[in-house]
Amino acid sequence: MKNTKKSIYKIITAGGTGTGFKVVNQDFLITNYHVISGSKVVAVEDHNKNRFLAQVAMVNPEVDLAFLNVEDLKKVEGTIILDATKEVINTQKVYINGFPFGMPFTVTEGIVSSPNQPMQGRNYVQTDAAVNPGNSGGPMLNDEGYLVGVTTSKFTEADNVGFGIKHTDVIKQINDYNFDDIKYRVKCNSCDSFTTEESEFCSNCGNSINISVFEEFEKSHFANFTEEALTELGVNPILCRAGRDFWEFHQGSARVRIFTTNNNKYLFATSPLNNLPKSNLGELLTYINSNKVPPYQLGIYDNKIFISYRTHLSDIYSDRKDEVKKAIINLALKADELDDFFKDTYGCEMAMESKTNDKLVETVKQATEEKEEVIETKTDELKTTDESPMDKLKKLKQLFEMELITEADYNKKKEEILDTL
Repeated sequence: MKNTKKSIYKIITAGGTGTGFKVVNQDFLITNYHVISGSKVVAVEDHNKNRFLAQVAMVNPEVDLAFLNVEDLKKVEGTIILDATKEVINTQKVYINGFPFGMPFTVTEGIVSSPNQPMQGRNYVQTDAAVNPGNSGGPMLNDEGYLVGVTTSKFTEADNVGFGIKHTDVIKQINDYNFDDIKYRVKCNSCDSFTTEESEFCSNCGNSINISVFEEFEKSHFANFTEEALTELGVNPILCRAGRDFWEFHQGSARVRIFTTNNNKYLFATSPLNNLPKSNLGELLTYINSNKVPPYQLGIYDNKIFISYRTHLSDIYSDRKDEVKKAIINLALKADELDDFFKDTYGCEMAMESKTNDKLVETVKQATEEKEEVIETKTDELKTTDESPMDKLKKLKQLFEMELITEADYNKKKEEILDTL
């Protein structure tokens, strides 16, 4: 199941976050309808924190499924396997994969409590695994990486249980969808036809359609104001969204966050710049306290240097609105300048949130994953090859000498091979 992680993505909209995934032999991503409801273009993020634009291509509100077309990911092969003949049974292990509460990727383990739990007119897979907002739209998998269901957390009245849309329901939606273009389509669950034109009724059978499925989420005045500023800065605001009235992006090496605070009374823009150095703090603190970057404030929190800007939300309705918009744009530019300044002048390391450190973390992470794949491949060869025990021992020793396995693993596998003699 290890390789399935690369096929699971965070879905980010103006209303919040969820999870989506890609299956074998399909170009599109699958998620819940309620994750992307009110949006026709969303952002998806991979495990390297790269973000891509996704067009909503199909929605079926009744089944709570949606398909997303991501042009930049069409050549990326999905690894999650579909099989309509795979039986789902009580007490079998399942794994919930996703991004709960928008946090980093997690996997939670549980068992199937019921493979056919009736709720609201449909049957769902019920599990005791923890399911939280943000997991919605992610894959519920078995030990082999086969899809058991699509996790949904829309049943908020449920306590200590999770639910998944059955894999057979997902396969039906995939089989019914045969289009090469990326028009926004609403599926009628009554006759299985698709409607592209806004209508209250299915064009094929006349079944009623909730007109809201054609409508996009109405952004707040604050959201429109902020996204205008981001556009002027030269970044795509859709790719910067991190939830309702919250944006996060890198300007150069600096990570910038924009949001409302104090019961939506204030607009706040901030950027974590650098960590405090271990010594020689005097000159640095003097510079920070001198506040040489108005209208911004330099400050320290949790041994980290921040640059921040705050203004009352009423200012974006006033004659100061252009001044505020300019301040947001220039904060991003100033943050990218200052993190280098503090590094070069006072020896401050870049903050963990900086793009430089993100790349370092991802490089180490990728190297670790590649190493694990090599270990898995080589150890599998030791189990399946027809080579003599002596040849297997030689390969095992090579793995140990290359520091690909620990001494404990080496001794354990050595005993296993010797037991075959």
